[in-house]
Amino acid sequence: MSTNLGMPGDHACTCGEHGEVELPVLVASDIPHEIRHAAIFGAIEGSPRGIQLAAPHDPLPLLGQIEQRWPDTYAIEYVERDTAWRLNITPRANTAITA
Repeated sequence: MSTNLGMPGDHACTCGEHGEVELPVLVASDIPHEIRHAAIFGAIEGSPRGIQLAAPHDPLPLLGQIEQRWPDTYAIEYVERDTAWRLNITPRANTAITA
């Protein structure tokens, strides 16, 4: 199992030598099902800029849990929506993030 919790592409570091600031990518299918949502919550809490979630299906139950856990705190933007789903989950402007 190799969970990609780094920068997309071949160069996964924080050296500052990249023109774009990308969100860390979390591939949901790489995480065992029993701990998947908890791991995603931890990744969201651990990344102040947010994460990009790659999922094998539209993660509507997870998005509902995120909204319940942190009401009006995160913006969800679908980057890809078809046979694969990629979503940017980022803090909304002017929100204090609390667990």
